[in-house]
Amino acid sequence: MSLKTFSCRALFKFVNRGFVALSKPLSARDAVAIASSARGYYNNTGKPRCPGPGGAAHVRVVDLRSDTVTKPGPAMRQAMAEAEVGDDVMREDPSVNELQKIAADMFGMEAALFVPSGTMSNLIAVMVHCRERGDEMIVGDLSHLHIYEQGGSAQLAGVHATTVTTLPDGSFDLEQLESKIRHGYPDPHYPRSRLICVENTHNIQGGRVLPLTFLQEVRALADRYGLSVHMDGARVMNAAVAQGVPPSTILQHTHTVSVCLSKGLGAPVGTMLAGPQDFIYRAVRCRKALGGGMRQAGILAAAGQLSLLKMVGRLEEDHHNAKTFAQALLDCDPPLFAVDMAAVETNILRFRLRETSLSPSEFCARMSEVGEREEAALGQGIQVLMYPHFENSVRAVWHLGISPEDTLLAIQKLQFVASQFLKDKVRAQ
Repeated sequence: MSLKTFSCRALFKFVNRGFVALSKPLSARDAVAIASSARGYYNNTGKPRCPGPGGAAHVRVVDLRSDTVTKPGPAMRQAMAEAEVGDDVMREDPSVNELQKIAADMFGMEAALFVPSGTMSNLIAVMVHCRERGDEMIVGDLSHLHIYEQGGSAQLAGVHATTVTTLPDGSFDLEQLESKIRHGYPDPHYPRSRLICVENTHNIQGGRVLPLTFLQEVRALADRYGLSVHMDGARVMNAAVAQGVPPSTILQHTHTVSVCLSKGLGAPVGTMLAGPQDFIYRAVRCRKALGGGMRQAGILAAAGQLSLLKMVGRLEEDHHNAKTFAQALLDCDPPLFAVDMAAVETNILRFRLRETSLSPSEFCARMSEVGEREEAALGQGIQVLMYPHFENSVRAVWHLGISPEDTLLAIQKLQFVASQFLKDKVRAQ
């Protein structure tokens, strides 16, 4: 079915004929429960409250909070159950060893290392590249590594971070980047510039894909000054699919990369850290010091193998579903939402609310709340889970748990909420 068939304008007409008000207005407690800080979305640790006894009996949940909520399917669970295992700390787990070889070959790197999480993987990379306490890395001011990883680089590695301004497409101004490089080492006043970190796709900027020309220029700048380039490539496979290139084409411009298996690729646990052989040798030592040395990890590595070999191609479906929802936001009548369609490149959608009296927190609460009258009108309740985000915006993320049908249900709920808000506003006047 076409986007036009399910546009918000068409749904709005349907809503006006058949939908009626929620059974009760949004409570202050619900609003507080779903509210997020201005800096991000990780304060929301639980799902919004589901209807209890006597509430809506048939509820369809469309969870757009993050692509980290994916669950392994039957084929992945079978691969995990049948995995051949050994002691990975002794480098004797055949499933882990095979996963590391698959990842290194796919990324165009000499070697790779399986680690429990993306945060640990990025921290290990910083520790290896910046070997002396007081060394410095240059990162974007809106990067995940800088904002959402607890300052581990300073806290645990003794590495100082200096920031450059993150542009709307996730890149940096190269002149500003160059100005941040310290030239006075070993002058005792300054740290020593060692590392430039980039993020692809860029989380906070809405899943933006870094241009290949930008990466090429960053690498040339790093080579000129003897710095290394590390990519937080948690979703670099989304970038590769969006650009229609193998990941090695992107990663040829970096020295090292961290790639999550537990987001859109659907594995339950794990991240791959890849780079030169001597880098990985040192990374093994850092992983051990951080408590990341797992034993019979092949059970998890088997899922990772399936992620890299079977799950990359389907990321295109997530990108398509995100664009479908984004177009519905633009088509919405009344026009409550602002979306830059050119910025919807992958599976992350960030949109803004035009109506000042409807906050992101209240909008997300309305999307997650189900009333009895909604169920009567639709035949089921629909909970759409999203998070408030930066600057009066909302963040929604598509993943393998969200089908095209789920996306259309989310559009229905969106239009219901929009129409209900308009009715409430008219009543209040």
